[in-house]
Amino acid sequence: MDEHIKKVYVPMTETGFYILMCLRQEAHGSGIVRRVEALTQGEIILSPGTMYGSLSKMEKDGLIRFVRMEEKRKLYVITELGQKVLELEMKRIKRLYVNMMEVQKI
Repeated sequence: MDEHIKKVYVPMTETGFYILMCLRQEAHGSGIVRRVEALTQGEIILSPGTMYGSLSKMEKDGLIRFVRMEEKRKLYVITELGQKVLELEMKRIKRLYVNMMEVQKI
């Protein structure tokens, strides 16, 4: 994995994390917005500007790819590189959680 990609994406923003998680299945921007809102019980609501800016940047960086158009909406899916970045972030979050639980025992 390119060091530039690691530097830019790890640690990830919540927006980036949720977008990559959602794109393990084909999805379009508004579908991702709805899914993230549901997953977070309304705590995170992605604005269209944030969503489409992130999708554009992630596509340019090779983390996601355009799949096809469906009713004038672009569908995207995570790439192998995107999956590797997501796995790095999930590992980092798991480590944080384990450390937090250990510290709480003290």
